[in-house]
Amino acid sequence: MTSPTTEPTVPSTDQSLYARLGGYDALCAASDDLLARLQADPQLGGYWKGASLDNRRRARQLIVDFLVEAAGGPAYYTGRDMQTSHRGMGISRSDWEVFLTHTRAMLPDFGVGERERSEVLGFLDTLEGDIIEP
Repeated sequence: MTSPTTEPTVPSTDQSLYARLGGYDALCAASDDLLARLQADPQLGGYWKGASLDNRRRARQLIVDFLVEAAGGPAYYTGRDMQTSHRGMGISRSDWEVFLTHTRAMLPDFGVGERERSEVLGFLDTLEGDIIEP
């Protein structure tokens, strides 16, 4: 029972995914790590070829804003929808699988629990059809 002068604690099951992932700084760090992995990957690195440092910084911020908003955090994504953003890039199913492999490897490195991993990967599954080109 809670006394009138203390705030009840919110069980972790009632927290947003954003909070359970560690908030803004944690999502930024994880995004930076994942982007470094993707850009260094021999299959995927070419997608950033020719992109200026400014372009990469802007894209990184859009990714962070997208993920923070999607996870229930205090950001508003102002970028284009995923289909428009990725149309014409020629992202294949194989590219998508490499992306997921890096994502699955990164999540435990940041202490992301099994429940949260499942939620993140489930969310990414909803984007697959908008990102992969037939």
